[in-house]
Amino acid sequence: MTLTQRQAAQCLYRTRSLTMLKIGQLAKHAGLTVRTLHHYDDIGLLRPSVRTDAGYRLYGRDDVARLHQIQALRQLGMPLADIGSFLAHSGTPALAIVERQLAALDRQIDEAARMRTQLQHLHARLSRGEQPELAEWLTTLEQMKMYDKYFSKEELNELAFYHDEKARAEWQELVAHVAHLMERGIQPASAEAKEAGKRWLDMLKRDTAGNSNLIVKLDLMHEQEPALRQTSGITPELKTFIGEVIGEIKYDAYAAHLLPAEMEKMRQHHRTRGKEWFPLFAAIAKQMRDDPDGIAEESRRLAKLKQELFEDMVGNHPDTVARFRAALANEPVLYVGQEMVEWLRRVAGQR
Repeated sequence: MTLTQRQAAQCLYRTRSLTMLKIGQLAKHAGLTVRTLHHYDDIGLLRPSVRTDAGYRLYGRDDVARLHQIQALRQLGMPLADIGSFLAHSGTPALAIVERQLAALDRQIDEAARMRTQLQHLHARLSRGEQPELAEWLTTLEQMKMYDKYFSKEELNELAFYHDEKARAEWQELVAHVAHLMERGIQPASAEAKEAGKRWLDMLKRDTAGNSNLIVKLDLMHEQEPALRQTSGITPELKTFIGEVIGEIKYDAYAAHLLPAEMEKMRQHHRTRGKEWFPLFAAIAKQMRDDPDGIAEESRRLAKLKQELFEDMVGNHPDTVARFRAALANEPVLYVGQEMVEWLRRVAGQR
């Protein structure tokens, strides 16, 4: 028995309908209106693979995949007018678009999680009967955005004072104590100042999990964010004072290994060029992320500058360098992040 042309068309439609969707079905699955899919068809953005003799639009797997790409690009902020051209000329596979969408969702989830943590802190305070001022609420939100500019999600998890209210309270107390020392005219080399400086170093190590790159980023953030200096109480003057205190603590550690003349050279270096170190460390930390293998010209430039500063501080006599390295190896307060040291060695090996 042979089928008529009409019967064959009906059979083909029934077969296709098992794996294809009518416009209403697709609209329901995608959370769109039928009118929207009509519009996509009219502008050539999403045309159905099949139109039946009765005028029904039928959408197959490829059509659904394209619709997902369209919706993903819309959620990523691309105007509808640009999506058709992008899909036609970019050669971007569906996998890449799904990966972009996942990355965007991850960022939103991370932001929501941090917001939830901050709201939990506020909830705890309100539960205790405290009444934070409106300015505090706004400052909390501003600081969250500020930290996001400088730290990744993983790094923020390492910063205890970012998510630990007790740690933040400890820092507030210590900053107030250091400010009081300054008001009293206490000198950086005094025993009282050094005691505060050692506590500062211990808390910094604790709250950054000993990650020297985080310390560099914190310093950079305080340099570039006036609002943070105001809310934290770590003014430029206080930062300079505590830096001098920590310098004296480190001088004491070096003095157990270096000769008096070598110590004087180091002090002279810090008087004239000491402020160059933290900006250099910040630049190196960024370059480590951009060029982990240390093969770029900028990496070599930074390594050369670091060596120049080192020789200005220590010199290049083998005996002096050996004593300096012995100090680093035996004095915990002089700890230098091993990751940065290894990266600089890789850069030196590329020369």
